[in-house]
Amino acid sequence: MRTAHFFIFVKQQALSCLFPVLVFLMLAASHLFKLVIPRYDFMLIACVSIQIIMYCTRIETKDEVLVICVFHLLGLVMELFKVHYGSWTYPEFAYTKLFGVPLYSGFMYASVASYMCQAWRRLKLNITNWPHHHIARIIGALIYLNFFTNKFIYDVRYLIGLLILYFFWRSAVIFDLKGKLYRIPTILSFLLIGFFIWLAENVATLLGAWKYAYQHNGWTVVNYQKISSWGFLVIVSFIIVAELKMLKSGVKKSVAPITDAVHY
Repeated sequence: MRTAHFFIFVKQQALSCLFPVLVFLMLAASHLFKLVIPRYDFMLIACVSIQIIMYCTRIETKDEVLVICVFHLLGLVMELFKVHYGSWTYPEFAYTKLFGVPLYSGFMYASVASYMCQAWRRLKLNITNWPHHHIARIIGALIYLNFFTNKFIYDVRYLIGLLILYFFWRSAVIFDLKGKLYRIPTILSFLLIGFFIWLAENVATLLGAWKYAYQHNGWTVVNYQKISSWGFLVIVSFIIVAELKMLKSGVKKSVAPITDAVHY
């Protein structure tokens, strides 16, 4: 990758992360207003306001906002389940709490969707050798369900991981930088995004967004196993966004064309 293209890539990635970055800034700022308004309530108002501003300024499209809303609901459902079974807690008081879960928490998942939608549009993403739509959707559903069922039965994430390796190993993400096409293996993109979200989670817990049981006596690094959890969540998110993009564009086949102009 040329140096100029590298900086363009970094710039587009940074712009795609606008919503997650603003969420972190609001988490930091929430400490300044905690004597006026509970932090979790402040975060809900802030997240909703950011979304409204991003839509009104056309940073996000109507379709992207709808996708973000879907992810907010999916994330909120998972939060309700995980908090109920003690996976983590939201110890601070808030008026906008539902069964111990602040309503803003769904935006943490929605920020992942916002990044993916923004990156897809800004980098003109395309995918080659994508699995059949039914297979991709079934794998996504299995991953999401396993986040719930692993509390009652054996955690099958690594068995699902074998399915992912089998069906996605030939797939690649194609992105455009000033007319030059580059590609990265889809599985590698899953791992990289999951790792960076884990880094972000460390910052979020440091800022008091939520706490794991082992962090109540003082902050410590989030368990490294969470990298795989975030990796699987990224796969679910990617599948949902990719399938919606293909559905909207009328793609009938699961394999997108790849040209000789692609650079590695």
